[in-house]
Amino acid sequence: MSDPRRTVRLVLEAFEVVARPGYSVSVVRCADDHTGWSAAEVPAGHRVVLVRRGRFRRRVRGVIADADPTAAYLAGPGDEECFAHPAGGDVCTSVEFGAPLWRRLAGDRAGPSTVYVDAALELAHRRVVASAADPDYALAEQLLALVGGAITQAARAPTPASPGRGDDRAVVARAREAIVADAPAAAGLFPLAEALGVSPYRLSRAFPRELGVSLTRYRNRVRVGRALERLEAGERELAVLAADLGFADQAHLTRTVREHAGVPPGAVRRLLAR
Repeated sequence: MSDPRRTVRLVLEAFEVVARPGYSVSVVRCADDHTGWSAAEVPAGHRVVLVRRGRFRRRVRGVIADADPTAAYLAGPGDEECFAHPAGGDVCTSVEFGAPLWRRLAGDRAGPSTVYVDAALELAHRRVVASAADPDYALAEQLLALVGGAITQAARAPTPASPGRGDDRAVVARAREAIVADAPAAAGLFPLAEALGVSPYRLSRAFPRELGVSLTRYRNRVRVGRALERLEAGERELAVLAADLGFADQAHLTRTVREHAGVPPGAVRRLLAR
């Protein structure tokens, strides 16, 4: 099973992609080859586990299910899990949530723990890992797509992830104001949603419906505007500029400016030279 808390004998490699208040994402590579069941493990928090490669078997409350790239599972505190690896090792993504954020995302979820992973859900899974350079917005939005899809399938009743409509214009206007003002709550999607008093799902869905772009793209558009202003003023230290604007590094700044403006920062500086 792909969990960093397993013994060293079973884990070849485990690394945390991102850790934020309320959630963390880890990629875990496990090596084992046995048909018997492991000792029981009890997770401390809520988890969504998706398999990138390989397969294994999981037993919870006497129910046995296979986990592979087409079948993920949800685990909660108190679940006694046992695992068997009749086909060798596996590579998984484990997303762990604290109780408050999980409740905001899942509500009172009740239903089966095994989730069918269609191609769209697998793409969301892979995009979570690929979005690690922007954990507070890009990764957070991909987490919503991933967890929302999994929870909707597993739940027998409407959850916070269920589609809904509201006053998108007001939500987007307040979110834009916070992002443009660089308010502390705008440091990430989840704290911004909490500050606005709306669910993270609603905030993420409102931007495409109202503006035609994702929340992440809008937030990056604002950051690129600030970068253009600094470059026009003669800023030459791109690493400093990236750090000041909250990018992961200079390469992340360069990619984002090129994506939005069509040219990299150096070319922007030349085009705007006075």
